[in-house]
Amino acid sequence: MKKYSSIKNTAIIFIILVSILYAVPNIFGSDLAVQLSKNTDELITKSDIGKVKRVLNNGNIPIKSIGLNNNKILVRFNDNTSQLLARDILKQKLSNNYIVALNLAPSIPKWLSILGAKAISLGLDLRGGVHFLIEVDMDTVISTATDKYLRELRTLLRSDRLYKSIKKEGTNIIVQLKDAKSRNKVVDLINSEFTDLIVTIDDKNDKLLTVSISNDAQKDLKRNVLKQNIITLKNRVNELGVAEPVVQQQGLSRILVQLPGVQDTTTAIDILGTAATLEFRLVDEQADPRTTVRTGKNPIGSKLYYFKDGTPLLLKNRIIASGDNIIGASSGLDQEGSGPIVNISLDSVGGRSMLETTKKYLNNRMAVVFIENKIETVLVNGKEIKKRSITKEIINAATIQGTFSSRFRITGLDSLNEASNLALLLRAGSLSAPIEIIEERTVGPSLGSDNIKKGVMSVVAGFILVLLFMVFRYKVFGLIANIALT
Repeated sequence: MKKYSSIKNTAIIFIILVSILYAVPNIFGSDLAVQLSKNTDELITKSDIGKVKRVLNNGNIPIKSIGLNNNKILVRFNDNTSQLLARDILKQKLSNNYIVALNLAPSIPKWLSILGAKAISLGLDLRGGVHFLIEVDMDTVISTATDKYLRELRTLLRSDRLYKSIKKEGTNIIVQLKDAKSRNKVVDLINSEFTDLIVTIDDKNDKLLTVSISNDAQKDLKRNVLKQNIITLKNRVNELGVAEPVVQQQGLSRILVQLPGVQDTTTAIDILGTAATLEFRLVDEQADPRTTVRTGKNPIGSKLYYFKDGTPLLLKNRIIASGDNIIGASSGLDQEGSGPIVNISLDSVGGRSMLETTKKYLNNRMAVVFIENKIETVLVNGKEIKKRSITKEIINAATIQGTFSSRFRITGLDSLNEASNLALLLRAGSLSAPIEIIEERTVGPSLGSDNIKKGVMSVVAGFILVLLFMVFRYKVFGLIANIALT
């Protein structure tokens, strides 16, 4: 029989021991936990942990342990009842400063964690959680891009008064020229300024141009929007505090989202499915909104909006800043007693625009408009039809009492929960296009536990049968093989 050197035997034993060491974490399983993270960029300190402990102690909720993990507070519990009670009381007492989420935390000893040993990540079928299949509304993507090009073309051709009229028809832009002489100049101008646009001259009317987005540009636009929505959804999932989520592209217009350990689908849908943003606009102080409601005609440069209670107000068309300019948002309570607030931080572009506006329009009113895009599937005559809707509501309209730029706050919110959700959405970023959840599944943790038990039983039963067969068929050699196999 061939003999191996002591070095080879030592290497084999070492590899086996290391393999066993890094396989051991799977034995310990997971603890039921509640995870808390700050709704701002601040670091969590020991005082935060003390605050959580006091809330749980006052509620007589027993905990297994509490500690810090990646700037998040992780509270472990021995049973599901304690976990759910803790989640409810922490949301009630601390929701204005923290994001509270249910979680499953690996119960690996600290010395194993230091060595970098981790348990195998369990999927939804074993761990439980929610599964969403999300579809991005690509029609809105192209329509929004066409609107943008319409505004830019109108500005480009207006300086030389080269067109008689310009309007949007479907996904095309129709340009009616004043005369045929300016046709070539307009075509050359559009081709030089907009490489993504295709200009077609009407066969019957040489003063009519049809401008459309090229197929390659549309494909790039859809691809970029899908990537941006994936990034935004990942940010929102991170804000929810879900451990080891899955957010990935599926097909040309769909996104797969799996949230292990999450059982509250309502909150997940509200956060993931909301395509929301803000706009800051000046109030039109000269015109009467009641007259506009009665006549149905907006004054030049203004548009009619409504508060949540249905009160109309005219706002200027110019947008001072929007959700794209927001780089930070946190919720809280106003110390002066005006209710829930959201503190906003703008980027340099938005801050500069806000500063110039507040200087120029001191003592005028500025409104905050909340815009939400939704897609719903409704049944019409037995057929499923996608219904798109855009909700635009004024949150508040306050008088500009001093100049400010990048940092200010929004009031007029109904509840702390509304303020917290709005701050979360603004921090995570607005979706580039509306989305619709077309498939939703919830997998209970008990089903995963049953699957694990049955899997272990099948492995043990199969292993015993193999051992018995080897002994029965090969006698002593089979016994030696069984020892090696064990």
